Amino acid sequence: MTDALSRAADGMRLTPDEGLALFAAPLLELGLAADARCRALHPGETRTYVIGRNINYTNICTACCTFCAFYRGAKSREGYLLSIDDILGKVAEMAAVGGTEMLLQGGLHPALPLSWFAEVFRAIAEAYPRVQVHALSPPEILRLAEREAMSIPAVLARLRAAGLASIPGGGAEILVDRVRARISPRKYSADQWLGVMREAHRQGLPTTATMMYGHVETLAERIAHLERLRALQEETGGFVGFIPWPFQPGATPLARDGDRGGDGGGAGFLRMLAISRLYLDNIPHLQSSWVTQGMKIGQLGLCFGADDLGSTMMEEQVVSAAGTTYRTNADTLRRLIDDLGFRPAQRTTTYRLVGSA
Repeated sequence: MTDALSRAADGMRLTPDEGLALFAAPLLELGLAADARCRALHPGETRTYVIGRNINYTNICTACCTFCAFYRGAKSREGYLLSIDDILGKVAEMAAVGGTEMLLQGGLHPALPLSWFAEVFRAIAEAYPRVQVHALSPPEILRLAEREAMSIPAVLARLRAAGLASIPGGGAEILVDRVRARISPRKYSADQWLGVMREAHRQGLPTTATMMYGHVETLAERIAHLERLRALQEETGGFVGFIPWPFQPGATPLARDGDRGGDGGGAGFLRMLAISRLYLDNIPHLQSSWVTQGMKIGQLGLCFGADDLGSTMMEEQVVSAAGTTYRTNADTLRRLIDDLGFRPAQRTTTYRLVGSA
C-alpha cells in the first residue's frame, strides 16, 4: 500500500494531487484502504439502509439537461404533475411498510409556486409525523427563489416552517462550471448549488451531497468536486452523507451526441466509491448505489468504503427513464448486508437507527 493510501486509511487529509493519483492505484489496495477508513469511522458491524420512496412530482422542466431522459417540456403531452392527493397516497403506501423517508424531487416546473410546496409539506407532516420530508434539490430551491423574487434564506425558512426536514444533494452533477456549461447550461452554477447548501446548513437543515460522474468531466474535475464538498463541510458540518453514481446514458441527448467519456463500469464505480471515502474525511456516511449498479456491485460497495446501502426506493423514475431499472425491498437489502457478515439496521435520513432513542 502506498504512503498516500496508508495515510488516508489512517484519516490523514489528502491533497488534490494525491486524490488524483488514487485513480492509478491498484483497485484491491484502494479498496482495503477505504474499508479500513470506513471501519475506523464506523466501528462495530452495523451497516444501514433506509426504507423510503422517491416521488418525482413532475417531469416538466425548463433546464433541459443533456444527461436527462426524464424531463419533458411544459407543453409536452407526456408531461405530468402529481396532485397533492396522489402524493399523499404514495406516502401512505410507504408509511404502511415502515418507511421513514419521503424523497420529493422533480423538474424545474415554471408554474409551481412556493405555496404549492408548502401545502404539500404541511399535509405530509400533519398526516405522517414520523415520515421525514427530504425534498427539493438546490436547483429547485433556486428556481423557487427566482419565481417568488425571494432570497434563498427566506425560501428555506418558509419551507422549513411547512415541514421540510432535510435537503437531498441532487443537481450537483460535477461542481465545476466548465462541465456544467456543457451538460446543463440552463441550470445553476456550482457556487449557487453550494450557496443553497451553505444556507440550509446555517438554518439547521441537514443535507446529503451527490456526484454524477462518467460523462464529460476529467478525473481532476472529479477531485475538484470532492474538494469543494470537503471545504463546505469543513465550514458548516451539515452534510450527513455522500452518494456518487455514474451517468446512465440510455436515451439521453448526451449519449446520442456521443459527447461523453466513460464511467469504468462496476470496477470504476468501486474505485470512485473508495476514493470518495478516503478524500471526504469529514463527511461521515457514504452510500453505495445499487440503483445504478445492481445488487452485487452495490453490495461490494460495502467493502470499498461505503457504510450504507441507501433506500429501498419504492419507485424511481429519473434513472429508469435512461433505461436502468433495478428494484429491491428491505428484506433484500438486509440479506445483502448480512451475507457480508455485517449486522443490517434500518436508519432514518439523518442516520439515526430506527427504534433507537
